[in-house]
Amino acid sequence: MRCWLAVRLMLVLLHLLKGLCICTLVFPWLGPERRLDRVGRWSAQLLRIFRVSVELAPGSCVAANGLWVANHISWIDVFVINALFPARFVAKSDVKRWPLIGALCTRAGTIFLARANRRDLRRTMDLLIAALHTGERVVVFPEGTSAAQGAMLPFRANLFEAAIGARVTVQPVAIRYVDAEGRLHDAVEYIGSITLLESMVAILSGKPVRALLHTLPALPLDTSDRRHLAQQAHCAIDCTLKRDMESKC
Repeated sequence: MRCWLAVRLMLVLLHLLKGLCICTLVFPWLGPERRLDRVGRWSAQLLRIFRVSVELAPGSCVAANGLWVANHISWIDVFVINALFPARFVAKSDVKRWPLIGALCTRAGTIFLARANRRDLRRTMDLLIAALHTGERVVVFPEGTSAAQGAMLPFRANLFEAAIGARVTVQPVAIRYVDAEGRLHDAVEYIGSITLLESMVAILSGKPVRALLHTLPALPLDTSDRRHLAQQAHCAIDCTLKRDMESKC
C-alpha cells in the first residue's frame, strides 16, 4: 500500500512539473483559446491520477461565459471546473506560495487576491473587469475559504462588483463529491488544519471520487447591488446542493 501511494505521489509530482514546463515554455507561443485547451487537458489528466472522474450533473443548464461563482470544498475544485470548462481563477494570495502549485497557477493566469489589502482588492477588481470585458470565463469562490460538504459559508459580495462593472452575467455552479454509491465523499474536504500533502494522501488513499458539476441558470444583471447578486447566487447553489442530497436519502 505504501509503495503504491509513493508511486501515485511521484506521478503527481511529475505531472505538476510537466504543467510548469508547459506554462513556461509553450504558453508564450499560444493564443488564449489554445492555452485554455491545454489547461483543460492537463487538469483532466491530473484528476485521473487522483481517481477523480468529472461529470456534468443531470439538469445542468447551458453555461455562459462571464463571472462564475461556485461553492468551495477542496483545492481540486479548480481542476474539476477546468476539466470541463477551462477558465481563469481568482485565488487568495496564500496559494501563490504553495510549492509547485503556486508557480503553476501564476503561469496559468490565476488572479491573486490579498483580501486584507484594499489597494490590492482594487487592483484585482480592475484585472477581473478587464478579463470579463474580453469575454473570458473567470471563476471565483465567494466563500473565501473551503467548507465541508453540506455546510456552505456566506458569500462575500466584493467580487460580484466585477460582474456589475463589466456588465456580464453571473453563472452559479454547484460542486459535489460523491462515492460510487452516491454518498458524499469526505476525503476531498480541505478544511481545518489539514495540509495540502495530507489532503493529497487522503484522496489518493480513499475510494474513487465522482465530482458532479451542476451549472445553474445564469443570473441576469438586472441590479447594481452586489450583495443582492451574492445572495441570489448563494441561494441558487445552496438549494441545489440540498435538493440533490435529499434526493439521495
